[in-house]
Amino acid sequence: MNLRLGSLFQDHMVLQRDRPLPVWGWCRPGTKASVRLGSAQAEAQADEKGRWMAILPPQPAAGPLELTVQADGTEARIKDVWLGEVWLASGQSNMQMVVSESRDAAREIAAADYPAIRVWTTARVAAMAPQEQTEGCWQVCSPKTAGKFTAVGYYFARKLYRELGVAIGIIDSSWGGTIAEAWTSREGLLGDPALRCHADKIDHFFGPDGQSERDAFEKRRADWFAQIPVDAGNGGEKDGWHLPDADETNWRTMKLPRLWRAAGHVTNGVFWFRRTIEIPAAWAGRELELHVGACDKSDHTYFSGHFLGSLTMQDSPDAWQTPRIYRIPGASVTAGRNVIAVRVFSEIYGGGMTGPADEMWVAPVGADSSDRLPLDGTWLYRIEQDFGCTPPPPALAYGPDNPNTPMALHNAMIAPLAPYALKGFIWYQGESNSSRPTEYRLLFPNMIRDWRRTFGQGDLPFYWVQIANYLSSVDEPVESDWAELREAQRLTLDRVPNGGMAVIIDIGDAEDIHPKNKQDVGLRLALCALVNDYGRTDLVGSSPLPVRAIRRGGEVLVRFQPVGTGLALSSGTCPEGFELAGADRVFHWAEARIEGTDAVVLRAGAVSEPRWIRYAWADNPRANLVGGTGLPASPFETAVPCGDWLADV
Repeated sequence: MNLRLGSLFQDHMVLQRDRPLPVWGWCRPGTKASVRLGSAQAEAQADEKGRWMAILPPQPAAGPLELTVQADGTEARIKDVWLGEVWLASGQSNMQMVVSESRDAAREIAAADYPAIRVWTTARVAAMAPQEQTEGCWQVCSPKTAGKFTAVGYYFARKLYRELGVAIGIIDSSWGGTIAEAWTSREGLLGDPALRCHADKIDHFFGPDGQSERDAFEKRRADWFAQIPVDAGNGGEKDGWHLPDADETNWRTMKLPRLWRAAGHVTNGVFWFRRTIEIPAAWAGRELELHVGACDKSDHTYFSGHFLGSLTMQDSPDAWQTPRIYRIPGASVTAGRNVIAVRVFSEIYGGGMTGPADEMWVAPVGADSSDRLPLDGTWLYRIEQDFGCTPPPPALAYGPDNPNTPMALHNAMIAPLAPYALKGFIWYQGESNSSRPTEYRLLFPNMIRDWRRTFGQGDLPFYWVQIANYLSSVDEPVESDWAELREAQRLTLDRVPNGGMAVIIDIGDAEDIHPKNKQDVGLRLALCALVNDYGRTDLVGSSPLPVRAIRRGGEVLVRFQPVGTGLALSSGTCPEGFELAGADRVFHWAEARIEGTDAVVLRAGAVSEPRWIRYAWADNPRANLVGGTGLPASPFETAVPCGDWLADV
């Protein structure tokens, strides 16, 4: 057996400073493995399966260093190794979302010159049993690499680096649309009687009793593949739709970026988009850089009749969300009228030119952002092929092809990373569990405990993002699964030690479940870490949270902590979004006022004996209460104790 190291041990890696450092791998059984990092050394002997693990002693921040491992006459050398701070970032699509899709992407990427920040992106794979290895690599942060980094993870790391001045490593292990039970181990699910049903379902499905379900799925999948639309060929190009002088009589207009479904075309097929631009005389003959944003799913892009390039789902499974960047040769660039044409093919789900808007522009290569010609706005479009609305593929209830199989992501994307030395975890997930918010009160803290057991380093810090405001706002108090999910996240603060929550109820997007402002998300997570783990007593690390509620007659006083210099309002003249209810739990809007620095007093004329309080309780709630540093107060629901108004309140 040749010498082999754990997946994370690669060039440019970051190791956790001031902690024992497990280094592991495989070699011939019984062989001794010797590990050296700088002046530190450790040894271990391979077991009967060839696995070994050596523990290097804690070391301070340093780098660059070389990690060497010798076993059985073979040596492995890992170069450009740094000791600093290592955080594991995980969750669903809002953690997976990359810098190039976030707000001000072009400016952020251009400024991403932070070689001390390194990011590992774990391959998105599901598995039915714990895996020993995974795929990925460490990338050094630069304008060439940062666009593909987890946006939340990058902005979190950037804040830590600016404050701490040491190398920061982010291990990104995230997958869009996934549920928390998929990130929990089998042992973690079986360990809670209320959650073991998730593991039992897997045993049933893959046991003898589940054979008929598996056979039925295989037939459904074969039938679906037989009817999936295929591209009949580039008829638009044959008819000259890419040419500058194409007849535009039968073309209509569409505002971009957007999915064509949002423009009323609930269909799949091939759409062409055209945009006429005026090239300045100073650009003539110069090489240009064309950004047309993401094209969902595949594209062919042209400039004044010249084919520039294409990216298809066969080229990359992430093509549907990858911003397209093409070079226009100087020989093709003439002053005056020019036409950009983009052919977009989508056989399933959405389709269109989806931006973001700040990733749609053209400019000379190397030009300043001020010289860019923006391309968002009105385009012409025409349908080349209309497939109708393609049904989604049948989904196997469970298995390695379904990332929402309980335990499957823990097996493939968490287990192979352990027991790598970490400082802590950051987590952004919950949207996919929002239909079962009550269960999340058990599931989420159980998952946190499970991860801490997996890594075996005690109660490592675990900081999560409370899900953002989303969908339509309401005029009257309502029930809300999203609000219930946020409450489950808030209550987790009391159910696990060393936890923290970034509240983002103020920076969501009513129309987009993936809000572009990831800078503030990363910053708020970093504040949790800086205050709780790095001793920054000059900062406020948390949003205001309710700590006490007391009733007297028809009024209720609620105290919050932390509040910094005192509670305040982000807008308006009085706190909004508070509700009161009596024993009947019928909620009514409450009049509210701030009292002192840390309290809000509530009254609702329709509620004579308040028993329940809610704040910011809706999918997209009214919410304007903030702490002294501007962090928004967390949504919450709590019961109001009966009794007199206490003098020390």
